[in-house]
Amino acid sequence: MSDSATAAVSASEPTDITATDRAVARRVAVAAFVGTAMEWYDFFLFTTAAAVVFNVQYFVSDNALTATMASFATLAVGFVARPLGALLFGWLGDRVGRKAVLMTTIIGIGVATVLIGLLPTYASIGLAAPVILAVLRVLQGLCVGGEWGGAVTIAAENAPASSRAVYASVPQLGSPVGTILSSGAFFLCSVLLTKDNFDAWGWRVPFLLALPMLAISVVIRRQLEESPVFTALQKEATVAEAPLRQVFRRDWRQLLIGAAVMFVGAGGFYLVTTFVISYGQRVLGLSSSLLLLATVIAAVVEIPVIVSGGRLGQRYGSSRVVIGGALATIALAFPVFWAIGTANPVIVVVAMTVGVAAVSYPYAVAGAVLTSLFPAQVRYSGVAISANFAGLLSGCVPLIATAILTKTGDTLWPSAVILTLIGLIALAGGLLAPRYSVTEAGLKH
Repeated sequence: MSDSATAAVSASEPTDITATDRAVARRVAVAAFVGTAMEWYDFFLFTTAAAVVFNVQYFVSDNALTATMASFATLAVGFVARPLGALLFGWLGDRVGRKAVLMTTIIGIGVATVLIGLLPTYASIGLAAPVILAVLRVLQGLCVGGEWGGAVTIAAENAPASSRAVYASVPQLGSPVGTILSSGAFFLCSVLLTKDNFDAWGWRVPFLLALPMLAISVVIRRQLEESPVFTALQKEATVAEAPLRQVFRRDWRQLLIGAAVMFVGAGGFYLVTTFVISYGQRVLGLSSSLLLLATVIAAVVEIPVIVSGGRLGQRYGSSRVVIGGALATIALAFPVFWAIGTANPVIVVVAMTVGVAAVSYPYAVAGAVLTSLFPAQVRYSGVAISANFAGLLSGCVPLIATAILTKTGDTLWPSAVILTLIGLIALAGGLLAPRYSVTEAGLKH
């Protein structure tokens, strides 16, 4: 690595993280990845179902748009719960340890998902069905709120400094893998089953598959190593007494910067996938199978994007990758939605894939950037709160985009404007992140 590249990395990576055993680092990164893959499988199941199932099975209305907006509102409820989960599990992660919290969150996510698969519909139990669905969504959101922040924190804190951006990007692979598994499961069920069977019971199968996946995830995650950084804090008796108060009082700027960095990978992704799936069916007349297949293809492409993004972050600095990805998102926003508006199946698939690839470069290095913004005592809390504040805004993106359609005659240009604004927010985060990193600010535990 060149001197300039090393300087770029050191300007955005914390110096209080030490690990010398690469085998341990790899094992921790894999365990973190398995958990996040399970997390996003469960969470993306809900986002996909919100677009193709829940608006019919749980929200009954003579107006298709009203039912869709009600379904997306339930989707957004989970994102509202995520910051609360970040507060709770972030506090626990900084007080009692990373490993124990990560076991709790993954079990909570899996149980909520299986129960959704067993939930009777509106036709069976009436108004109780959407109410229970919303409660399970809240439980899911609470646990997701503590999962990602802990996964990237423990991966980064176990990683050698020379390759931290790469190891911190491994949990990010859980997002496309979860998307592939969830969208792929829905796609196969919709293709192999008749529409009547899919609507009656087939859509439940992907949710129930979360049970064996949960068992596998728990077995692998039990082998997770506790962070050496947190272990050192315990030995030195320097664990934060009140991590939430500390992070909000001292590190509030970093919270906003971290949220800005995360927003493009989350909000941009849901705009190009969940919103487009709904819009494509309702307005463009495209089949749900085609749109789910497009999501799977986009997720497959996202895997090498994340891998290359992590390597670029290690070589040139994670913040620079955020800036580059944000600029690409801004440049591609209008072309992507123009292409989707053609309703040509091939062009729509390509456009969704390109859009997802653009927003995934900042997402690839988000773990490295966010862990660099907070000192060890409050790192879990800071990373979780930042990520889930962005998640809260992101969960509202499909709902906002759908609501705007009613005012613009189902035209797509407002969606392109939304994606452009998301890119600009991420650009600001990427530009500000090095200035407030742990290294540059001299903040160590």
